[in-house]
Amino acid sequence: MASKKIATTGVAKPKPAPSKPATPIKTTGHAVAFDGLLSGDATKTGIIVPDEVIDQLAAGHRPPVAVTLNGYEFRSTVAVMGGTHMIGVSAAVRAATALNAGDVIAVSLRVDATPRAIGLPDDFAKALTSSGMQAFFDGLPNSLQRFHVDQVVTAKSDETRQRRIAKAVELFRAGQRR
Repeated sequence: MASKKIATTGVAKPKPAPSKPATPIKTTGHAVAFDGLLSGDATKTGIIVPDEVIDQLAAGHRPPVAVTLNGYEFRSTVAVMGGTHMIGVSAAVRAATALNAGDVIAVSLRVDATPRAIGLPDDFAKALTSSGMQAFFDGLPNSLQRFHVDQVVTAKSDETRQRRIAKAVELFRAGQRR
């Protein structure tokens, strides 16, 4: 007898019970290895990071980390969702590691203290320097720096590009980050 597929559109899915915290199996300086579960579904997956691992990393509750899965290393930041520490695993990472949601995985995390430099376009850099706003820009979090650079580089015309650069400089002069 074939099983029926139940449509779930518009129906709230029950929140899964938190998985049993993984036990750290190896700690070296600011690196921690543990066994975990790649939770999620075919389109969104993540690794639940036990509180004990976060404590052992000793880098705050949302540390930047280098994650190693199946010998593949990628950079990420631990997020907190509903009180649970998690690391998102993209489709590209799943393809590179041959992992799928539901797989039991060996995870290695180390604090990633490497600066996350943003490639600043010359015209944007020149505008920041001449306006005295380079220090303000440098003080922004990586994600906001990337946001402003993306706004500039995705402009389809030079006029739009220059307008976006001017807008960013004016925001910074006003002490606004975005």
